[in-house]
Amino acid sequence: MHEREFFDERPETRQQTMTCPFCRRQAEYGVRWMRRTKKAQLPRGADERDRAMFPKLRNYLVRLDDAITCGTCRRRFEIPSHQSIMFLE
Repeated sequence: MHEREFFDERPETRQQTMTCPFCRRQAEYGVRWMRRTKKAQLPRGADERDRAMFPKLRNYLVRLDDAITCGTCRRRFEIPSHQSIMFLE
C-alpha cells in the first residue's frame, strides 16, 4: 500500500517570521503546508507489513512552498530545506 492511503490530507497556511537575505527586513509570511492526519482505521487491502506499520504512524505537516517573495524588495528567496517536515503531537 502507498503511504498516502493511511492519511487524510488537508491544505493549511501557517504564518512564519523570516528575514529576507537581500534587504535584511524581518516579516511574517504565509507558508502553505499539507496536513496529513492518520486515519482512524486501517484501510482495506492491508497486508501484514501494513498492519505492523500502522500503529507507529504519526500526524505531520509537509511544506509545499519552496520560495517566498519579500514584501519590501519584491525579490524571491528560498525557505531553508531543513524545515520541510514538522511532526505533530
